[in-house]
Amino acid sequence: MAPPLSRRTLLQTAIAATAVPGLAMTASGRASAATLPPPASWTLRPFHLKDVALGDGIFAAKRQLMLDHARGYDVNRLLQVFRANAGLSTGGAVAPGGWEGLDGEANGNLRGHYTGHFLTMLSQAYAGTGDQVYTDRIRTMVGALVEVREALRRDPAVLSVTGRFGSAAENVRGSYQYVDLPDGVLGGTSAITLSAWVKPTHESTWARVFDFGDNTTRYMYLTARNATGVPRFALTTNGPGAEQGLNGTAALPLNQWSHLAVTLANGTGTLYVNGTAVARNAGMTLTPAALGAPANSWLGRSNFPADPTFAGAFEEFNVWSRALTADEITALQSSRAADSPAGRGDLASYAFDETSGSTFADASGRDLTATLRRTWGAPSHPGFLAAYPETQFIQLESMTSGDYTRVWAPYYTAHKILRGLLDAYLATDDERALDLASGMCDWMYSRLSKLPDATLQRMWGIFSSGEFGGIVEAIVDLHALTGKAEHLALARLFDLDRLIDACAADTDILDGLHANQHIPIFTGYVRLYDATGEQRYLTAARNFWDMVVPHRMYGIGGTSTSEFWRARDVIAGTISAATAETCCAYNMLKLSRTLFFHEQRPAYMDYYERALYNQVLGSKQDKPDAEKPLVTYFIGLTPGHVRDYTPKQGTTCCEGTGMESATKYQDSVYFQQADGSALYVNLYSPSTLDWAEKGVTLTQTTDFPREQGSTLTVRGRRTRFALRLRVPAWATAGFRVTVNGRTVGGTAQPGSYFTVSRTWQDGDVVRIAMPFRLRVEQALDDPSLQTLFYGPVNLVGRNSATSYLDFGLYRNAALSGDLLPTLTPVPGKPLHYTLDGTEFAPFFEGTEDPTHAYFRRAEPRVVFGNRDSGVANPAKADGTTLLDEVWAGAPFDSKGALVARVRSTVDAWVAAGLLARADGDTVVRTAGQASYVR
Repeated sequence: MAPPLSRRTLLQTAIAATAVPGLAMTASGRASAATLPPPASWTLRPFHLKDVALGDGIFAAKRQLMLDHARGYDVNRLLQVFRANAGLSTGGAVAPGGWEGLDGEANGNLRGHYTGHFLTMLSQAYAGTGDQVYTDRIRTMVGALVEVREALRRDPAVLSVTGRFGSAAENVRGSYQYVDLPDGVLGGTSAITLSAWVKPTHESTWARVFDFGDNTTRYMYLTARNATGVPRFALTTNGPGAEQGLNGTAALPLNQWSHLAVTLANGTGTLYVNGTAVARNAGMTLTPAALGAPANSWLGRSNFPADPTFAGAFEEFNVWSRALTADEITALQSSRAADSPAGRGDLASYAFDETSGSTFADASGRDLTATLRRTWGAPSHPGFLAAYPETQFIQLESMTSGDYTRVWAPYYTAHKILRGLLDAYLATDDERALDLASGMCDWMYSRLSKLPDATLQRMWGIFSSGEFGGIVEAIVDLHALTGKAEHLALARLFDLDRLIDACAADTDILDGLHANQHIPIFTGYVRLYDATGEQRYLTAARNFWDMVVPHRMYGIGGTSTSEFWRARDVIAGTISAATAETCCAYNMLKLSRTLFFHEQRPAYMDYYERALYNQVLGSKQDKPDAEKPLVTYFIGLTPGHVRDYTPKQGTTCCEGTGMESATKYQDSVYFQQADGSALYVNLYSPSTLDWAEKGVTLTQTTDFPREQGSTLTVRGRRTRFALRLRVPAWATAGFRVTVNGRTVGGTAQPGSYFTVSRTWQDGDVVRIAMPFRLRVEQALDDPSLQTLFYGPVNLVGRNSATSYLDFGLYRNAALSGDLLPTLTPVPGKPLHYTLDGTEFAPFFEGTEDPTHAYFRRAEPRVVFGNRDSGVANPAKADGTTLLDEVWAGAPFDSKGALVARVRSTVDAWVAAGLLARADGDTVVRTAGQASYVR
């Protein structure tokens, strides 16, 4: 048997490929249209968002709230972090904050991800509405990102702003820029004056105005804010503990010009702020001469690597080889040094009045030209685009464990930007977006293809730092557009073999893994199967899905607790205030949908409905907000939990995916057979499908899930196809279909598709009726902990109690087994009910009410038709009660059938010694005397 090919060999083979099978290409090697060609392996095809219009209903209402947010949010705020990183003007825009700001979690190491989400939201908003306002915003953002990439590829250029006397040079926070002074500025002087006009724009501590030194032992600096927030000058040759210094008395105001000066001569140092001496130290034995010839002479950068660069503007930096007098310092407040009694500094004098270029002229007569530089060195490599330097990507390659304060998932962030650009291109045909996306992947390939396999496997296995989200899916999509073999080879560089191999072998290794780090990986692997035909990718994804559903799934369709998976089939034992991360539901929907394109397994769409109608809809708050998308991060399932729609510090991953979810609700309502022979109706949602290939439109009219059915109306030309209607797994009370008022024969099995094949004509009407029943779902590890469903809708109790509530549901159960008669409807509020003083409402309502998604099932006595027998409801060792066994026989055709079931169950329990005969007779008698809802 031939030895298996190495990944390196496979990559070389991919690069050698000259064509992409099944993809029409232009002479340029790019797909001929701005649409993704469907893979040949898909037996179903999705419709574009523009082909499915949402009608009025819960989805349209939720979407409108997000559309208004998409219209109202200033995209320049999102672009701020990109422009700052490139050293470009931010136009006064304020970064969004939270995960998108330098002051956010982990120092903003994930910044840029939210911009990608926003681009996707805008693209979907345009596709779904056709409103030009969204394309205008997309083009603004794409144009800005083009400028950012160009700026990153060249040396930094001065950003000229209005100064105290003329022009000044600004270093935007996040640009990592500083001014590098040439050797010899200090000139070995023992007496000195250093003077600068500064305009700080951020209150960060220890950012240097200047720092001359070799390392963290020998240096002389002036900081605008020390640990207590005031200016400090210090000089040392033996580290921080030996500093000789001067401290100011008040903080410098932000966004205002301030003058700082330090004089040092004859053992006395003086610190001046705006012409006033604020500190004097007559015991300073060190002079600048003690530093010799410092290796580093910087404005805006510290010799301590962890200190921030100075954010703000510089004007008029001068160095004199003597101590200016107080009067000379005072005179500098009203004029340039050149026009003051002191004159220009004789050691160095920089006016910072340049308006272009990367250098600053020295007017001291010494020609010590200064240079604007970035702390991270040379310009970025071709194609690189991010809101931070390449350093996170570089550092990841040598990491052995996660530390998101150093490196936070750079390839995850790259995925969000890449996906946003691809979606922008597909929505607007803007070639610039495709060029940016292609360039990003060219850059990634140039970096990752040089790394050994072992390094890649280690990187991708690191928690958080090595997370790469859905980048594989996005790269495969890009390859379908560009046809570049390097792009397909790049996608395969993200193989995480340990995970793929285990799942392909159906070995469950999910316990302890970060859920959302791994779910989107499998959608990408399915797409790799599409592109390569390698079966292990698809097999692994299918098996993985089955490890999550239902084994790690909560009733609402969510998964994870505190972002991680725990042991298989542990549900009650993992419920916390941090269950069901919203991103997980988003990514499980994508995976379910993608798997369904290959295999029309109804369970995939049953899950899709569950998660969409419950967690995803319920994660969006039902109120407008121009500044925030109002989407949950976690959805706690603990008793009395109140959803937080402004999670953490904002601009989180879940708010990003929440923006996307709310603008693509219609993406899986309908699919078509690859050959056009069938139309799948997967979801019951008011909508209109424009099926251009068939020349028909299909309008679905319904108030589902407030309505227990739907009506489909066909318009257009006469055509034949099979209409496949999903029969939900919960539809045990019947699923009836009529066409033009006539019943369609056949049996509709719950958890299947019901097919109506015919030649359709203009005006044909299909009516679907699917009565709901109230049912419970038990936690896999604790049957007494249950959650309530009415049809597809999870009903949650609204109650401020913080312990599990006890409820009984058999007391008025219908002969059909429906538990609904035990509850009381709330007038005027569809899908709202009360039970024992607690109101139950749909999970999908985005309110801030304290909720109980789970409750304790308590049936202490045997009750039929609200008639109490007075007999305790006995239980077996496994917790199964007498009433459980009776009602497990539902539905019952008649009262007599129910009574017969009661009698046979009682006899069995009496025989087993679990129930006294007298009590059993009482139970049977009560069942016979009760009245029942059918």
